[in-house]
Amino acid sequence: MKSFFLFFVWLISFGTLLSQTAYEFKVIRENPITPVKNQASSGTCWSFSGVGLLESELIRMEKGTFDLSEMYIVRRNYEEKALKYARLHGSLNFAGGGSFADVVETINAYGIIPEEAYPGLHYGTDRHEHDELDKVLKEYMDGIIGVRALTPVWHKGFSGVLDTYLGNVPDTFTYEGKTFTPQSFAAFLELNQNDYISLSSFSHHPFYESFVLEVPDNWRWAQSYNLPMEELMEVIEHAIMQGYTIAWASDVSETGFSREGIAIVPDEKATENAGSDQTRWLGLSSREREANLRMRIGTEVLAEKKITQEMRQSAFDSYATTDDHGMQIYGIAKDQQGNKFYMVKNSWGETGSYKGLWYASDPFVRYKTLSVVLHKEAIPATIAQKLGL
Repeated sequence: MKSFFLFFVWLISFGTLLSQTAYEFKVIRENPITPVKNQASSGTCWSFSGVGLLESELIRMEKGTFDLSEMYIVRRNYEEKALKYARLHGSLNFAGGGSFADVVETINAYGIIPEEAYPGLHYGTDRHEHDELDKVLKEYMDGIIGVRALTPVWHKGFSGVLDTYLGNVPDTFTYEGKTFTPQSFAAFLELNQNDYISLSSFSHHPFYESFVLEVPDNWRWAQSYNLPMEELMEVIEHAIMQGYTIAWASDVSETGFSREGIAIVPDEKATENAGSDQTRWLGLSSREREANLRMRIGTEVLAEKKITQEMRQSAFDSYATTDDHGMQIYGIAKDQQGNKFYMVKNSWGETGSYKGLWYASDPFVRYKTLSVVLHKEAIPATIAQKLGL
């Protein structure tokens, strides 16, 4: 019991230590964002971050501050995904995940709804809990496919499940005293899907051409333009400095992605990360060094790896880089050593040292970015010309 008590005291002390980041950030550019939201127990980060981009766009466009419905977009995409899943006899990823294309490429067809008109909480909770919903929808679709013949009413049954869990989609709604349809509301906001573009950077496809990014959640088979890593980073920095924000798809299962709001790529080979006991450090295996660095992320300013195009590609090919999470990049800062960090809005509620915000280092963004979506006018003219835009 005594040993357990001492361990418990150590655990509390260690947790307190982790919550106190060693970084001191100076903001270089910070663009407006709406408040941090919470996707809770749902795999809908793609909608939260894509909607976050649109909400920031409305501020940039001087349209005002809006709270848009993530679940309306989730609902519409589940309906489209079901149709494709059925037509492909189940040979498609069918889950709660998605891509930014599911947000921007549905604007013109389905419009936009404010949060107050469609919160998507129709199942007795005040937070998004989709475990049951996702299972019910998947089992329904697998049952439909198992019959090997589509009836005229199967999709109505599917939509009925969505009505039960998320609520009926209103044909019209009132917002600030005016009546809208989803399409007329999108037109009122002047949001157009053709204004947004997806970029990526992988060498297994030609640069300056578009390609379908091969990740399971890209069920829509949306295309991204392919840029060399250096030019992708040039676009990201240029966009931020010009007042735009960016929807950012990244791998967050890495050692360096801390729940306390820091995302870095610590270099286990760097002697400056050894601390005062370099002899002991040299005797550790690579795995032991990684474990040591993981414990120190956020409590020390650690040296990071220098990322190359080849490293990006190797990590993607070996499945070390996977499409884990969608967030929103909205600013640039530098730490006390002059290292560049990107300011990131997450959708896990106001957690961690920065209350739901993250600081992702330049090496981390170089290494772990799957794709970004942004307004096409945010792309530097020289790069836009190379892409034929």
